[in-house]
Amino acid sequence: MFAVEVRDHIMIAHSFRGAVFGPAQALHGATFVIDAAFMAETLDDNGIVIDIGRAHEALKVTLAPLNYSNLDATPDFKGKNTTTEFLTKHIYDKLAAAARAGQLGRDGRELKAIRVTLSESHVARAWYEAPLW
Repeated sequence: MFAVEVRDHIMIAHSFRGAVFGPAQALHGATFVIDAAFMAETLDDNGIVIDIGRAHEALKVTLAPLNYSNLDATPDFKGKNTTTEFLTKHIYDKLAAAARAGQLGRDGRELKAIRVTLSESHVARAWYEAPLW
């Protein structure tokens, strides 16, 4: 399997509901480093998985509404705990839509999967990976 991975970061604020979260129930900030890996079984006629520039732009567009925001006030997240795991799936869904629409410089049907990894520190991260089709 071949993969191309791009990276960006966001700074957010949020809080969690539930005793399991301890002090994180209070409003707090986080800086996430996001890695998005796009996978294909073969390279295309240009010798690429996808266009790296388009992949990076798709990630930036996906992250822009989240960056410097309080996720508790985001209508799409009302009533949700915006955990690291939750955010990986949210970002995956947006990137998968772009890939399926052929916005990454290759027919989306030729891509197999996407993995989104959010690192919340140098010692903790979560990821979500799923096939596109």
